[in-house]
Amino acid sequence: MSASVIQEEAGRVDIGHTELDPITVEVISHAVSSIVEEMGETLVKASYSNNIKERRDCSTALFDAQGRTLAQAEHIPIHLGSLMGIVDEILRRYDVADIHEGDSFIGNDAYTGGGTHLPDIVIATPIFFDGQIVGWTSNLAHHADFVDRGGQHIFQEGLRIPPIKFQENGIINQDILDFILLNCQLPDERRGDLRAQAAANRLGVVRFQGLCAKYGVDMVRATGEALLDYAERQTRAGILRIPDGTYTFSDKLDSTGLDEILDMHVAITVKGDEMWLDFADNPAQVPGGLNMVYTALLATVYYAVKTVIDPEILPNAGLYRPIHVSAPEGTIVNCVPPAGVAGRTTTCQRVVDLILGAFSEAMPDRVIAACNGENSGLNFHGIDPRTGQFYYYMESMGGGFGARATKDGLDGVQVHITNTSNLPVECLEVEHPLLVERYELVDDSGGPGTWRGGMGIHRRVRVLDHEAVSGKGGTRELTAPWGLFGGKEGGRMEITSSAGEPINGRYWQLKPGDAVSMKTPGSGGYGPPELRDRDLVRRDLREGRISEQVAREVYGLVD
Repeated sequence: MSASVIQEEAGRVDIGHTELDPITVEVISHAVSSIVEEMGETLVKASYSNNIKERRDCSTALFDAQGRTLAQAEHIPIHLGSLMGIVDEILRRYDVADIHEGDSFIGNDAYTGGGTHLPDIVIATPIFFDGQIVGWTSNLAHHADFVDRGGQHIFQEGLRIPPIKFQENGIINQDILDFILLNCQLPDERRGDLRAQAAANRLGVVRFQGLCAKYGVDMVRATGEALLDYAERQTRAGILRIPDGTYTFSDKLDSTGLDEILDMHVAITVKGDEMWLDFADNPAQVPGGLNMVYTALLATVYYAVKTVIDPEILPNAGLYRPIHVSAPEGTIVNCVPPAGVAGRTTTCQRVVDLILGAFSEAMPDRVIAACNGENSGLNFHGIDPRTGQFYYYMESMGGGFGARATKDGLDGVQVHITNTSNLPVECLEVEHPLLVERYELVDDSGGPGTWRGGMGIHRRVRVLDHEAVSGKGGTRELTAPWGLFGGKEGGRMEITSSAGEPINGRYWQLKPGDAVSMKTPGSGGYGPPELRDRDLVRRDLREGRISEQVAREVYGLVD
């Protein structure tokens, strides 16, 4: 946010008769953003498991005293669904008089605040200054645990933790920690990661208290209000650029966790500077982990709308005010207990596809074709013959990023509501009794178009000197990522055995020397393929992105 814009806003907030100086507000705004980014780096560097220290599957955020989002680090959008619920639930369960400096709260349950699926454990810490709560610092880390537990309903997915006190006077409650670790299959990893989360929050507390000491609590609080109001104005201005009307879109959801293909729908109504997203007529919640709780739906919607109307909107609660979301309870996009939620990111990704597809009519130059549309999961677990200890390797792999109105899609990346890194081959092979034999892009998986869709990833992993269990999760195995305005669909997900045979079922046994290959989906193209520049087609052919057959039959290249 520029100082000139804040100058325009500065006199509009009066809290405790605090006059807002635009330069000071600008400084505090950037300071708040830097706090959550520094917390995130601290969590990554202090963590123990490779899912956090290497894949960066974590997020950090700051909230005001009422639990409204002040800033979220640029980590993983879906984690907002977990972070945004826990402070409200803490304040509902505990009297403010019973919350003290040095306390922290832990939670992960999707139905009682603080989570959208159980591996995402949240720790929230109140920030005190002059004896009063002036804000909350919070972080989330995906704990790669709770292996092979069924997943037909929430009780099979792991340990459910409502928001409870994890620390008092800065000291971790050992009874609570012991109880959590007893329910985990990799307790040493969990202990290290939980301590890293507590350390990241301590840093956030110190940094925010420093802001209050330097500028005064009234100035910091007034700045927070100004930033929320500014984000709301940004959002309303972005919505005003969309023509009034109702825009609809439908898509298919297939998954390794489903026995049928589901029809998904959204209707988006824009009127003036407000927007309503209606998710009526979606399927009932399903047995298995593909269901979304309402906060997961909200986080997904806020991300998707922000990308279309204005990616520069401040990531705080002011963004939410003009955006209204409705979804019937008991459906796959707003489930009720005891529905399973472990694989909710698959459905979240499809919700993003729905929203972008609906907006393609109103703002064709601001949307992209369908991305890989999933969070492809490949995992292995067993007893490491080198140590005699249980191990668990899990990874959600990227795929194609949809083509845009002026550019090709990106190859082999995480998309939309996920933003994790890949696990480096070197780390995987050092820490687990596994060998990575192939790690490459999938030829012809990017949907043809005037602008080509991004390519998927091929990874083949072999088991060394032991028996193991492997599992898969994902979508776009039966339905392909769609193209826009004449662009063609992208490649589909494919999982095969050492012999090249398709693998059926969610889990399967592997003997020493067996291998599993996963090819993740590509993404859709944008615009008719026949309009693609011939030099770009020749480049794609030369660099192995497309085959000679596609160059000839789809693009019409004859030389």
